Amino acid sequence: MATATTVHPVKKKPLPAGLPREWYESHNRRLKAMRLAISLLDSGTYDAQRATNRKIRTMAVRTGIHRPSNVTCRMVRAFIKAA
Repeated sequence: MATATTVHPVKKKPLPAGLPREWYESHNRRLKAMRLAISLLDSGTYDAQRATNRKIRTMAVRTGIHRPSNVTCRMVRAFIKAA
């Protein structure tokens, strides 16, 4: 009989200090795009062409993520295409 395994959340580490502000902004943008891409894939959107800005922004509202910009929406589609 199979036993259920407990999944523990990954311990977060602080971001490295002293990098340019643009690095932190792009890092956070990539994390946001990844979370949205995972949510869309889990909901059944497997095609990047079907992931419109409206659909991505609706998913952001559903999951409690701030409204993504057009750049972030393009990143989400790129992540879905690569998946």
